[in-house]
Amino acid sequence: MPPRSAPPAPSTGAPPSRPSRAATPNLTVGDVAARSGLAVSALHFYEAKGLIASVRSGGNQRRYPRSVLRRVAVIKIAQRMGLPLATIAEALRALPEGRTPTVADWRRLSAAWRDELDERIATLARLRDQLDGCIGCGCLSLKACPLRNPDDTLGDTGAGPHFTADKPLRRR
Repeated sequence: MPPRSAPPAPSTGAPPSRPSRAATPNLTVGDVAARSGLAVSALHFYEAKGLIASVRSGGNQRRYPRSVLRRVAVIKIAQRMGLPLATIAEALRALPEGRTPTVADWRRLSAAWRDELDERIATLARLRDQLDGCIGCGCLSLKACPLRNPDDTLGDTGAGPHFTADKPLRRR
């Protein structure tokens, strides 16, 4: 007959305790992925591009400071604005490493990105307005298309050889 084991400890009714935030200062890559909604591969990519940083545990696993969650949020917002990763990386380099970005940091970043975003919006609005006249416009060459060649100052005069020396150039 097998030996008897000790009876289970009486339940107090309280849920099992979890370690406090102070006891778990660093997050695993899976923790960050779950909290941010990003794939683990995206976090590795961001790290390779210098957007976020980790330290290695004794078992050579990545560990991220809690502040990485706010940095990832800033990256995701900037990407939704259409900013290239190089621009985002440049802005993040101005932030102190290891500190959660603050409201003041965000105001500084968003102010710097506002002009670029306004320019992008204006460009997209022009593109949208030009798109209406695109079907059946009669473009025989993509070189004359205002959507394909937006800096063409003679494109408004029409397709073909309309420019002659006796006509003044019409500027946009």
